[in-house]
Amino acid sequence: MTDSERNGREARGPAVIGGGPAGLAAAEVLAQAGHAVTLYDRMPSVGRKFLIAGRGGLNLTHSEPLPAFLARYQPAEDAFAGAIAAFPPSALRAWCDDLGQPTFVGSSGRVFPEAFKASPLLRAWLQRLDGLGVRIRTRHRFTGWSDAGGPVFETPDGRVEAAHRPVLLALGGASWPRLGSDGAWVPLLERDGVAVAPLKPANVGFTVAWSPVFSARFAGTPLKRIALSLDGIRVRGEAVISADGIEGGAIYALAHRIRAATERGEARLEIDLRPDVEEAALARALRDPKPGLSLANRLRKAAALTPVGIGLLREAAHPLPVAAEALAALVKAVPLRLLAPRGLDRAISTAGGVRFGDFDAGFMLVRRPGTFVAGEMLDWEAPTGGYLLQGAFASGRAAAAGMLAWIARDAARGA
Repeated sequence: MTDSERNGREARGPAVIGGGPAGLAAAEVLAQAGHAVTLYDRMPSVGRKFLIAGRGGLNLTHSEPLPAFLARYQPAEDAFAGAIAAFPPSALRAWCDDLGQPTFVGSSGRVFPEAFKASPLLRAWLQRLDGLGVRIRTRHRFTGWSDAGGPVFETPDGRVEAAHRPVLLALGGASWPRLGSDGAWVPLLERDGVAVAPLKPANVGFTVAWSPVFSARFAGTPLKRIALSLDGIRVRGEAVISADGIEGGAIYALAHRIRAATERGEARLEIDLRPDVEEAALARALRDPKPGLSLANRLRKAAALTPVGIGLLREAAHPLPVAAEALAALVKAVPLRLLAPRGLDRAISTAGGVRFGDFDAGFMLVRRPGTFVAGEMLDWEAPTGGYLLQGAFASGRAAAAGMLAWIARDAARGA
């Protein structure tokens, strides 16, 4: 095949726009089916957010049973069920093994590559894509469609019009914009009448009106082995105090509900500082303190509270109750008022996006046949813990399957 023939085939072949996990996964499926795939990304290299996600240990997915796993997705459990059922956590682990990057299940049930980093996995993946003939073009920012219906890009060399069909958009949300996802695609789709739910911060910290003394002393301090409750939902985990709020895994697990409550005014949640101890047992331990023992030392020794835990009690009650029963009740349910989420630029992921119903079961836009969508730009959210990456991988592969079906139907029509 000559260069001109190869370039012509690429121009007519499928394109993937967006070099995150969803886009890379789709490109792999399409290339394995024998198509000449071109993948575009606006950054100088692909997988930048994927690499950042792996800095502290790449949490790929989770080992919990699939029904509980699917329940983590809001509001898209039903829509995502088919995609994840077709590529469940076990399939993602097998895929990693096949790339020479075996995984393990941590004590929390989370799944990590044995290398505990993203870079070896990404390198192996890109080598596979190169071997499959996937052509990656970086520094190409998607800006819409040409009069002929093909994608248009802004590049360092100027405007470029391409003629790919079909096209997958895997452009991410609007979190971590410096890594490539800035939400600039929203008005482009809305101009075509595509319904897009407003992009909002997910997996993000929330502001709290700490006292200056508490903020100065405890900013950056972790809260370990706690439980949070909101609207009857209880989660266990950890959090971190910040200068103006609170963040961390336990907060992220409730972020969808917390954000909804703050949109109505404020979220009132409760922190159980000793979730492994019953309230009655805690009250017995706090009863009859030794003579001369200060209240802080009483809480530290009898209730095993850390200084930050004692500080939270003081933030919640002025003055602290002295009676053992009242103290125990406060330790088990410290009230906390969360005022607002931090901005998108501080969020790990994005809620909102292309609404389910504006694309079909094959992830094709109803208003733009031949254009497919996947990944974080869809209207779903999930907590950290492996659910985000699993959703990206699974939706990218599902969209690629939809593209293959569309290509087959198109070929049948032209036969």
